[in-house]
Amino acid sequence: MTAPLLSIQGLTKAYPGVVANDDVSFEIGKGQIHALLGENGAGKSTLVKMIYGLVTPDSGRMEIAGQPHAPATPLQARDAGVAMVFQHFSLFDALDVAENIALGMTDPPPMRDLAARIREVSDAYGLPLDPDRIVGDLSAGERQRVEIVRCLLQDPRLLIMDEPTSVLTPQEVEILFATLRKLAAEGTAILYISHKLEEIRSLCDAATILRLGKVVGRCDPRETSARELAEQMVGSTLSSPARPAHTPGDTLLTVENLSLPPAHAFGTPLRDIQITLARGEVLGIGGVAGNGQDELLAALSGERLSPRGTVTLDGSDLSRAGPEARRKAGLLSAPEERLGHAAAPDMSLTENALLTGHGRKGLTGRGFIDWRGAAGFARDIIAAFDVRTPGEGTAARALSGGNLQKFVIGREVLQGPTVLVVNQPTWGVDAAAAAAIRQALLDLAEAGAGVIVISQDLDELMEISDRFAALNEGRLSAPVPAATLDVKRIGLMLGGAHDMEAAE
Repeated sequence: MTAPLLSIQGLTKAYPGVVANDDVSFEIGKGQIHALLGENGAGKSTLVKMIYGLVTPDSGRMEIAGQPHAPATPLQARDAGVAMVFQHFSLFDALDVAENIALGMTDPPPMRDLAARIREVSDAYGLPLDPDRIVGDLSAGERQRVEIVRCLLQDPRLLIMDEPTSVLTPQEVEILFATLRKLAAEGTAILYISHKLEEIRSLCDAATILRLGKVVGRCDPRETSARELAEQMVGSTLSSPARPAHTPGDTLLTVENLSLPPAHAFGTPLRDIQITLARGEVLGIGGVAGNGQDELLAALSGERLSPRGTVTLDGSDLSRAGPEARRKAGLLSAPEERLGHAAAPDMSLTENALLTGHGRKGLTGRGFIDWRGAAGFARDIIAAFDVRTPGEGTAARALSGGNLQKFVIGREVLQGPTVLVVNQPTWGVDAAAAAAIRQALLDLAEAGAGVIVISQDLDELMEISDRFAALNEGRLSAPVPAATLDVKRIGLMLGGAHDMEAAE
């Protein structure tokens, strides 16, 4: 490795009940693409927040190019040459690309000059952007380009990327990787966080592995298998989800001619959705972000009622039923946005368990809440899904993203649904936790429930689905047996080629 661009020595950060980072030390060389790996709750987010000035360490020191680095704010970190692309985009839909980028700059140039600079930089790095386009009209991949170009305009010495491919198509991932390799060749150091281990192996020069806040390993990921990386992360042998051969039973859920207007100016309308789901079946629904996934879950859960179309569960018409009535009937759901939609950030895990479980778990009666029962339900979720938390009284926002995801999925699974609809069940979740969640969904189907998995992770869908359908611009393709699919056919379906015979 060349002389280190970033040097971290003995960095420690503790919160009540947990040590997020414990004496962490590692270095990133100039021009190096360095992976930061670890299971959920391992301390990755806290570490990069200290580098970026969002969190102050309790002890230890950092240096950039041999100079002390102790940013009290992100502005100070940016002034030191650190840029970060967050997992969750921070863009305003109603503003155009140039306006969004200007908002992230300390001293933006005149808009005409900025627009020219955006075109110049985006074209130079293979990320073409029109600075005049409204962000709400962009795809998820194009929105990420906005975030990256905003960072590149800072001419960073260190670029931090947190789960950058979670919303990208395979083609967009290749474009991103080409950009990152070009940046590294020019001398930019890149700290790359991802749970997609094959991507790590193809992109990164080095890896530092965290477990429970400590550095437990360093390696060259190009010479280490994905399974070995995952097992170093979790400290144990990794098991893959397994499901015996089976034949789906009778029809549980029927959705006919379901249409739904967009919820806002930048939403996607649903167009004549048709679904049949059998007892014991897992139906996988794939699609690039922004093609109607959130709208489909809202329509199935009852959060939004469709002006036309029907939803029938086990012979009961639920078309005009709201979320609570559908839950009572056995149609449960878990949305993609875990913090704010699936869970109330400032409420405890006990309170969040109560929010969706009070009816099916009998936690309320005669106007009173059974808090002891709610706490017991929360503890059951924590134990069954290995949620890393000090206890059921912890606020939802205090959990790492992956641990909160495990809690949300566990909360629904343990209620014994007749049909469960989940959107992005393993998004941002480490390999071991993802395998556990997928196994829980398979076990649920094995017990006789119907499961609909909406996901952008095609490997996940192929691993657990009996049938696969693609969602494109609010239209759902006819489902096909997952075992008959290959990458080419999936790509055609994701691109909107619903008539597969004609497409081929």
